[in-house]
Amino acid sequence: MNQPQGHDLLAGKTVVVTAAAGTGIGSATARRCLEEGANVVISDHHERRLAEALDELEAEHGGRVAALRCDVTDEEQVGALVHGAVSAFGRIDVMINNAGLGGTRSVLDMTDDEWSRVLDVTLNGTFRCTRAALKRMVDQGGGGAIVNNASVVGWRAQRGQAHYAAAKAGVMAFTRCAAMDAAEHGIRVNAVAPSLAAHPFLAKVTSEDLLTELAGREAFGRAAQPWEVANVMVFLASDYASYMTGEVVSVSSQHP
Repeated sequence: MNQPQGHDLLAGKTVVVTAAAGTGIGSATARRCLEEGANVVISDHHERRLAEALDELEAEHGGRVAALRCDVTDEEQVGALVHGAVSAFGRIDVMINNAGLGGTRSVLDMTDDEWSRVLDVTLNGTFRCTRAALKRMVDQGGGGAIVNNASVVGWRAQRGQAHYAAAKAGVMAFTRCAAMDAAEHGIRVNAVAPSLAAHPFLAKVTSEDLLTELAGREAFGRAAQPWEVANVMVFLASDYASYMTGEVVSVSSQHP
């Protein structure tokens, strides 16, 4: 299956993507936004990987991409990210909140620190970035889009995922409520809920047996490619989704 060509769905827009270094959904989303004509600010807490991602994307897209390191658990850094995006490209039109932290741990063994760390990155980080982006979009006169990365585990039970599932369910609820707060300013807030997307980091934190089991539950018998999730994020960020807000779109072929 080949990735579709770009059609300038985001031409003239400035997009910020968190956790965009590496090979996962964030990286694929940044690339797809560039291919759709956007100016893109990539962000990540991992400085070396961020620099490598910037070099690669600059080689293909020149001055339409910038990079800013950001830890989404730090409010000051989140504010600096939004300010830096505006400094680089004059405005911010789309914030894509991809940063999240998972792991596998039974509730019986989970520590307070493990629980809190996952919630702080995945849920609180989404809140901090959304708040900062919304304030800037309102100051610009309104309009814009927020796209959050949730997960089907926000709906479905999975062993060892209580902290991650709680965080992603929170992202879903937050998305719906933030959409109501932002509507009067013409700003849309939506989310995607992927089931299983194949990338090297996932293989490092998940057993091969579990990945095989999860893939077997999918109607297509395989995991999604990161760009297949990114395509839905691009749609939600674009004007083609102009009447959608407060929605959580499942990017999954998994049957119950």
